[in-house]
Amino acid sequence: MKNKQAPLAIPYVIWMAIFVVAPIVMVVLYAFSTAEGSFTLSNFSAIGDYAVVFGRSFRLALIATAICLLIGYPVSYIMSREGEKFQRVAMVLIMLPMWMNFLLRTYSWISILENNGLLNQFFRSIGLIDLYNSVMGTDIQYFRMIGTSGAVVLGMVYNYLPFMILPIYSVIIKLDKSLIEAARDLGANSFNVFRRVILPLSLPGVLSGITMVFVPSVSTFAISKMLGGGTQMMLGDLIEQQFLGGAYNPQLGAAISLVMMVIVVVCMWVMNRFGEGEEQAVVL
Repeated sequence: MKNKQAPLAIPYVIWMAIFVVAPIVMVVLYAFSTAEGSFTLSNFSAIGDYAVVFGRSFRLALIATAICLLIGYPVSYIMSREGEKFQRVAMVLIMLPMWMNFLLRTYSWISILENNGLLNQFFRSIGLIDLYNSVMGTDIQYFRMIGTSGAVVLGMVYNYLPFMILPIYSVIIKLDKSLIEAARDLGANSFNVFRRVILPLSLPGVLSGITMVFVPSVSTFAISKMLGGGTQMMLGDLIEQQFLGGAYNPQLGAAISLVMMVIVVVCMWVMNRFGEGEEQAVVL
């Protein structure tokens, strides 16, 4: 049986080798070499100059992931408790923005958040800006939102929130309802049922959602470039700059990519180990 299935796996092995293994090998080779091709560790020592960018990237990614979790878990839980018609409508509404191009979705926030954008026009029309000026003794014409870290986090949350909702929802909807009924029969109230049964059993979906939001958030460059206004450089921007920008240095870019990948893998491994421990600790 295994021999018959082996030929079927050959195309997938070739695909993985070309599009997954080979790029990683190239990144490693570039990271440990100079422009002339000789071995060096200087690329990694130069990463220290960009500690601020590393810190900003992981900080904003963690904030965006936490916000997505705080919004996504309740939404997933509420969806799972409603009828099938409500779930279908909610799923369409959640997926609808993803049918649009990623860049178009992000560009739309520029027109909303810019100094004379829709949001500032709304604040001006309801007198909020005048009220702020009278209370704070200022004379501003608009609230500065574009070009800030808050705008970058907002863009991440907007674009990646579905990646948090869907994994959690897919796990919660499949939970064995007899476990919940058994917990209630044993005298557990709604809070204890959620804390000791639903939450631990939904951890695989939570961890998947965290991974699917955190990884693209920490490496994003389009969102930070458009909504950050060039003032909120993140790792994705830094890597792009080394490969395509005026500071062309693919060896340094590869070293930054490799370090970022290792840090992300370690973080995901720690969270997965934590999740396994929590699942084993479920007690009715």
